[in-house]
Amino acid sequence: MNYQTQASGNTPALIIYLLDISGSMTLEFEGQRRMDVINEALQTVIRQIVYRSTKGAKLSPRYRISILAYSDEVYDLLDGVRSIDRIANRGNLPQLYPKRFTDTAKAFKQAEKILHSELSNMNDCPAPLICHMTDGIYTGEDPEPIVKRIMDLSVPDGNVLVENIFVTEDAGIGRVKDARSWKGIMPNTFVTNSYSDKLKRMSSVIPESYREMMIESDYSIREGSLMMLPGTSRDLISLGFQMSAATPMK
Repeated sequence: MNYQTQASGNTPALIIYLLDISGSMTLEFEGQRRMDVINEALQTVIRQIVYRSTKGAKLSPRYRISILAYSDEVYDLLDGVRSIDRIANRGNLPQLYPKRFTDTAKAFKQAEKILHSELSNMNDCPAPLICHMTDGIYTGEDPEPIVKRIMDLSVPDGNVLVENIFVTEDAGIGRVKDARSWKGIMPNTFVTNSYSDKLKRMSSVIPESYREMMIESDYSIREGSLMMLPGTSRDLISLGFQMSAATPMK
């Protein structure tokens, strides 16, 4: 369980994006609505995945992706898990639009259902990853027990990975001046924001194979850091989405 299995057309990686579309996503963030910043970051990471899956003129189905937007309900934007070549062929992704509340537990339950339906066919594939983006505390049921169950699921390559991007002006860790020189959040990093602390507990340690990919992209994430991003700037949000697609690749 060392997260070294390489994504290929025969052994594709599975990424599930969980995206908070509650009403607060209409708030301004660096001159744009938070929702628009997330739309752009998602479009960018899909282009990155297409690039990483292309050899010559051929786009290989090295990634399978699900995109679940959630508020008080969960919306399956791709109508199921779709391979990256099919996503590329359909053109632009559906746009995200803000709704009402933040039922994070319901979103993770839907992701858990997807994993239970997929894992039996993934013994030779990279460990799946859930990339969760939110801008505020959940409403309703506590999602942490559900996330802990998910993190206990595994394939031979390793346990399911959970990453969290917390879009906020203050994540409780102080100001990050430069995303590329930022060292990351460690399990013992003290945070003053109580929801940041909860998201820490809901985040996997970044596998060394993923971290090496980020180092090659001129980031400075320390060994043992969590897959927890304080989305206090556009650059940190972008780093979070890039990290989700840093799967080892053939």
